[in-house]
Amino acid sequence: MSKQGKIGVTSENIFPVIKKFLYSEHDIFLRELVSNAVDASQKLRALASAGELKGELGDLKVSISFDADAKTITVSDRGIGMTAEEVEKYINQIAFSGAEEFLDKYKDDKVAIIGHFGLGFYSSFMVSSRVEIQSLSYREGAEPIHWSCEGNPEYILEKGSRTERGTDIILHIDSESEEFLSKDRLSTLLNKYCKFLPVPIVFGKKQEWKDGAYVDTDEDNQINDVHPAWTKKPSELKDEDYIAFYHQLYPQTFEEPLFWIHLNVDYPFNLTGILYFPKVKNQMELQRNKIQLYANQVFVTEDVEGIVPEYLTLLHGVIDSPDIPLNVSRSYLQSDAQVKKISNHISKKVADRLDELFRNERSLFEEKWESLKVFVQYGMLSDEKFYDRAVKFDLVTDIDGKHFTLDEYRTLTEGEQTDKEGQLVWLYTNDRNSQYTAIERAKAKGYSVLLLDGPLDVHAVSQLEQKLEKTRFVRVDSDPIDKLIAKDEQRAVSLSDVEQKALKALFEGRLPREEKRNYSVSLEALGAGADAVLITQGEFMRRMQEMARLQPGMNFYGELPEGYNVVLNTEHPLIQRLLASEKEVVEPKLSTLRAELQEQSELVEAARTVQSAKKPEEVSVAEREELDALTSKQAELEGKISEEIKKFGAEELLVGQLVDLALLGNGLLSGEALAAFIRRSQQLL
Repeated sequence: MSKQGKIGVTSENIFPVIKKFLYSEHDIFLRELVSNAVDASQKLRALASAGELKGELGDLKVSISFDADAKTITVSDRGIGMTAEEVEKYINQIAFSGAEEFLDKYKDDKVAIIGHFGLGFYSSFMVSSRVEIQSLSYREGAEPIHWSCEGNPEYILEKGSRTERGTDIILHIDSESEEFLSKDRLSTLLNKYCKFLPVPIVFGKKQEWKDGAYVDTDEDNQINDVHPAWTKKPSELKDEDYIAFYHQLYPQTFEEPLFWIHLNVDYPFNLTGILYFPKVKNQMELQRNKIQLYANQVFVTEDVEGIVPEYLTLLHGVIDSPDIPLNVSRSYLQSDAQVKKISNHISKKVADRLDELFRNERSLFEEKWESLKVFVQYGMLSDEKFYDRAVKFDLVTDIDGKHFTLDEYRTLTEGEQTDKEGQLVWLYTNDRNSQYTAIERAKAKGYSVLLLDGPLDVHAVSQLEQKLEKTRFVRVDSDPIDKLIAKDEQRAVSLSDVEQKALKALFEGRLPREEKRNYSVSLEALGAGADAVLITQGEFMRRMQEMARLQPGMNFYGELPEGYNVVLNTEHPLIQRLLASEKEVVEPKLSTLRAELQEQSELVEAARTVQSAKKPEEVSVAEREELDALTSKQAELEGKISEEIKKFGAEELLVGQLVDLALLGNGLLSGEALAAFIRRSQQLL
């Protein structure tokens, strides 16, 4: 028997397409060929189960070997083998899937057949200049065949030399792919793609240390676990089995998982797998793409986006489903209704497992909350259905480490922390050290303070404000304590306009000048017992800036300098003393300027009164120019007065001390400014 022919393809350019574009990564050839060998072995098992195989099954292992000198890689199996007619049908007619035909015939045996597309074999041409097949069919009286092709539509089919049932695929590696002629490279690929195939995969012999070197033993080096944990029933596994499998998946991970979810569905789709919640050490270093996707125990990808909801790509583990549609490379997921059902099921199973743990083992749930929190928040932010399920077990934590559900915390705080508008105000800190003073003020009022220092807290807070009725979150240092939760109307500042401007100028002369921070002065009547000077940061702008750090689309806010408000308590004795000192030392020098300003202000007011009595179109250009000149002169006089007061403030030690104390209380004083504060403190003492 000898035949030459052309492979049945629609275009002679099919081989360049296969070689360059069919598969996303060239190393995929090994997975495809080993998968085909496993298919052949599984088919033989199905025939034996159906009583159609004469003789013994024997050892069904798949062997991989290479010869660096001959530049060949060989994949051998003892499976179903092929006749010349089957080679014609399944190899020479590209994309005719023998697996699908076989599956249809033996569907009741539920045997796992991997190849669905008939193109997997041709991945070998991505790395080979020539490919050979030596095969002998299981069929009684079959003759061995030899097929050879050099990466073009022409092939040779002749009598082969194989004497045992099964198939050898021999790849003659081309010059561009010699990297694969390495034991380490092949070991890495086999471990990646074939670690859990259902048929033993053998690569060389096991080694032992002898006479100062590793030497081969007589025992086959089987690289795969044919019965991984996810293929077993949950009732067959103990906690230690799940933990051992976790370390089998991630041998470089020494932490144990928090807990796991065993997926086992056979209707309306087939889905098995185990998902692990990893222990989170640093929430900013979470790893994605740690879930491995398999199809009948054949590794497909670690990019499971589309099957697993995005927020659950933070989980670790394995998903195996023959019902997930893949393209010919098995590397990219197609979007269809079945995938959506699987995604929804996984999301629901995760939410149900968390809810079960919360209800039945709350203390354990709270103990693990620091690691679980980022998964729950990410899910609530990403998926409305998950939010509805998770809101029951979403926890907030106060600065004493106590955990509350949202309903529990509402009950705890609504009596004391509801403002005069009926809004429930939840105070929080994201840095208990730098905001310690503000926290202590809140605690002195009997208020509870939450600790929100996670990477997603600022987004979670914004979502909860939209979802929860009449509830808002306010950072504990964003306003004086009496304004954070306003119970009554705020007391008015009882200073004249001249006094207020003088007091502001007094402190503006001592405010830090920093590139990334802006400081402004405001006056509040906070009572003699409150601090003389407070520094606050407005909730809205600060929150927008925090969100911008995590959300590139908000770069505008991220580029703005941080804004701080220096609040002067006009009722504090030290502030009143400084104002009195300014009146005594500075105001006598300003009498002439103030008289000129008074006169100029009267002129401005008179000009404005004349213009306000007219319609805009009736005001002449000369009148507008006159008013501009008058207001410009007024501003010039106000500036001169302000500069004189600022000079006094800049030299007044008490002003500098009060500003620096407020900065220090907010963690904003460091370096040279801190050293100057220490020297001044000693001087004042």
